[in-house]
Amino acid sequence: MGAQLRVYKRRIKSVTATKKITKAMEMISASRIVKAQRKVAASTPYATELTRAVTAVATGSNTKHPLTTEAESPVRAAVLLLTSDRGLAGGYSSNAIKTAARLTERLRGEGKEVDTYVVGRKGVAYYGFRELKIADSWTGFTDNPSYADAKEIAAPLIEAIEKDTAEGGVDELHIVFTEFVSMLTQTPVDGRLLPLSLGEAAAGGGGKDELLPLFDFEPSAEDVLDALLPRYVESRIYNALLQAAASEHASRRKAMKSATDNAGDLINTYTRLANAARQADITQEISEIVGGASALADATAGSDY
Repeated sequence: MGAQLRVYKRRIKSVTATKKITKAMEMISASRIVKAQRKVAASTPYATELTRAVTAVATGSNTKHPLTTEAESPVRAAVLLLTSDRGLAGGYSSNAIKTAARLTERLRGEGKEVDTYVVGRKGVAYYGFRELKIADSWTGFTDNPSYADAKEIAAPLIEAIEKDTAEGGVDELHIVFTEFVSMLTQTPVDGRLLPLSLGEAAAGGGGKDELLPLFDFEPSAEDVLDALLPRYVESRIYNALLQAAASEHASRRKAMKSATDNAGDLINTYTRLANAARQADITQEISEIVGGASALADATAGSDY
């Protein structure tokens, strides 16, 4: 029984150390969520007004721009997938990857080839392990993205949609990320960024019935679209990166809280087992003492005769 008690004590010590780590990670993630939420709130008005401006320009002119014109027969699409660089965040990355897989399957069912762009080491590792082709990837900033990161991601995507499909270009750009709904709810979503759907863009800018201002274009509407639409893509990707970062921190906090609670339950279980083993040791020692005393008494009584 002594050996069993030592085993339980070692396990209690090990789980206690793990609990301290998970508790610390939970507290760190909880503090980072607040900062991430503030960044999301700060970026949303800019993205909304920029969307409104792009919508006004696109609807107020007859210019056919490659970023706003639907292809007659789209044959290739790009999918941008946002995952995390680090693990210990529950099903955060795996849920986003599953959503991207469903989107890819749907696009291929429509007869389109799909080029996949991945953000985050978890997504890169997933595609690399399965030997799936990745058009481009970015890592190292998923928990604290900057606008410069969004610009770096947007550049090859805009270039791809401006190219002809015969030259390796794409007709559509889709994005998959995890939307931050609340501290308890984070939902993986997919949406189309380009070509810009004017109806959806107007709704995002203030409602379908909103009266958009009329503009005079200088030097031309096409030049204005050339300047505005890359900013639109960058702002949307940046907002998605911030949403994903907040969701990553919330998922990690939730996962670490669950791990901490489980560690506490395990410590209680091992403590009860250790107490039972200790009690068994004490009972056995008492039994041996009583048995030895009884044997000694019997031996002494026999020698008197």
